[in-house]
Amino acid sequence: MSDKTEKKELIILRLLQKADAPLASSKILEGLQAMGQEVSERTIRHYFKILDEKGLTENLGKKGRIITPLGQKELGKARVFDKVGFLETKIDQLTYRMTFDLAQKKGTVIVNISLIDKTILARAAPMICQVYEAGYSMGTMMGLFNPGERVGDIVIPPGMAGFGTVCAITLNGVLLAHGIPVHSNFGGLLELRNRKPVRFVEIIKYDGTSLDPLEAFIRSGMTDYAGAIKNGNGRIGVGFREVPADSRDRVIALIDKLKEAGLGGFLLVGWPGQPLLEIPVPEGRVGIVVIGGLNPVAILEETGTRIKSRAMAGMVEYERLFHYREMEERIRSVT
Repeated sequence: MSDKTEKKELIILRLLQKADAPLASSKILEGLQAMGQEVSERTIRHYFKILDEKGLTENLGKKGRIITPLGQKELGKARVFDKVGFLETKIDQLTYRMTFDLAQKKGTVIVNISLIDKTILARAAPMICQVYEAGYSMGTMMGLFNPGERVGDIVIPPGMAGFGTVCAITLNGVLLAHGIPVHSNFGGLLELRNRKPVRFVEIIKYDGTSLDPLEAFIRSGMTDYAGAIKNGNGRIGVGFREVPADSRDRVIALIDKLKEAGLGGFLLVGWPGQPLLEIPVPEGRVGIVVIGGLNPVAILEETGTRIKSRAMAGMVEYERLFHYREMEERIRSVT
């Protein structure tokens, strides 16, 4: 198969993955043309035939096509070099699409989704809440989603609950709404001593990876939330941002308002042109360390409970979230 053909097939699979319903060839044509791809509807039908034969799509007749589980798997592993830098692009897209209004506490926020077996959810709740209580979470809000509910391109499977944590990229969207552009540099593993940030022990730049850094750290067993909670000595996931130096006072003024909304995720705010935790910051910019959104579920992995998490899974209305202290009560409503 030529590189050009493979790329077209992957684009079609991505369009199907993002859709909430089956897509006909005419809709795929619109999507491709919007990307600047010159193809005919006849050519798309030809691609559909190939994808059907491979088992990557399923023909539902007049309704159109859907992507199959095999297609989802193929999309997940294909063309890894195309995905390098994709994370940085996704951050920008979600930042601009977010609609949360801090003053009114309404609109959409970005969430991560972790799939947890419903039978262990009640047992997992106290550990998750410990991370929130210790202040190592992105704010104090969370969400629970029932089987069959969709968040982004994730549909919660039968027998599972979707546990939603607020993604730290939400802070980018809030700052942008207040006229403050944000550059997301990297995700890192931060060492704590006596509950104080000391240094970065690992970093992964967003523009050079095909994986979310915090997902990678959690899966690799590199975090230490148990230690951070017990005696303040451990390793937690964070993100590093830069904002214009002149915006520093405005950022600090927003921190208390964000805390009131349960979105307090700022850990450190540096000074113009000064290194922050030994990370160089250019002149005219200020470094910021924000707490990682996936932190509350990392402690489950540390204690041997395997979960599947997706960072930046999608957006939900702020009203769907609740304070972590309500978690045990809300679990009873998960059907």
